[in-house]
Amino acid sequence: MFAKIHAVAQQVSQIVVGKDHQIRQALVCLLAGGHLLIEDVPGVGKTTLAHALAISLGLRFNRLQFTSDLLPADVVGISVFDREKSGFVFHPGPVFTQVLLADEINRATPKTQSALLEAMEERQVTAEGVTRDLPEPFFVIATQNPAHQVGTFALPESQLDRFLMCLSLGYPDATAERALLMGEDRRTLLKSLAPLMQAAELIEARQALKLIHTSSALVDYVQALAHASRQNGLFAEGMSPRAAIALLQAARAWAALEGRNHVVPEDVQAVLVPVAAHRLRPLKAHTGSALGARDLVLQLMKSVAV
Repeated sequence: MFAKIHAVAQQVSQIVVGKDHQIRQALVCLLAGGHLLIEDVPGVGKTTLAHALAISLGLRFNRLQFTSDLLPADVVGISVFDREKSGFVFHPGPVFTQVLLADEINRATPKTQSALLEAMEERQVTAEGVTRDLPEPFFVIATQNPAHQVGTFALPESQLDRFLMCLSLGYPDATAERALLMGEDRRTLLKSLAPLMQAAELIEARQALKLIHTSSALVDYVQALAHASRQNGLFAEGMSPRAAIALLQAARAWAALEGRNHVVPEDVQAVLVPVAAHRLRPLKAHTGSALGARDLVLQLMKSVAV
């Protein structure tokens, strides 16, 4: 089962070249049952990565381009009057799928962004007083542009906390960029991808994570990280209990991909930055400068003894 997940990583790396570590982190996020946020400047492969993951995992997916004029009904669906039935018939929106690719999610208004809150947390949608379950598994893979770019609306803390992990791809190195320049168009290569897993296999793999042992000492370490984030004065607010649960679940998935049936502190450290950095808002240092959240999370990790 986990050999297939490694095969998925290898296939995706042929499309998104030079980003093996980020691909592995993205698979850990989905294996842990969480939603994924990919943040970076336009044109570095965020959407391509999301497409390649959905296809390789054998999941049905819809792509929704978030814009400033997008409405909540465009996400969840709307009822339309049917003359033959003499009543309103609900037409499901693109959220009714296994993978929703929310492209440039922070270009939509906060009202539209909030349409995903219930779907991401409860895996259900309430529209016009009726609650409808979403397919299983259900993931949101969202991309967003940096907040300083024109036409963006910052995601609220409640929305960010629903993303298990946040990744940044960054610019490719010289070798990877040359492969992109000399190779085929990525959109053409996406059409040639074949599913390597089925949805049932992914669900089974997620269930298998419950068998990954976490010792009481390991849980103490996760708690120490969470408590330190709340008390060390680096952040406006510390890690929530949901963030600590997400950290432990992601560490289990990382350990599984490493071929272990137990979690070690190195597994927690491997996923700490992508799990915690987007949830923590830095406070300005005494010098007046402000370090990035990722740098402060690394500082937090160094301050907590294993």
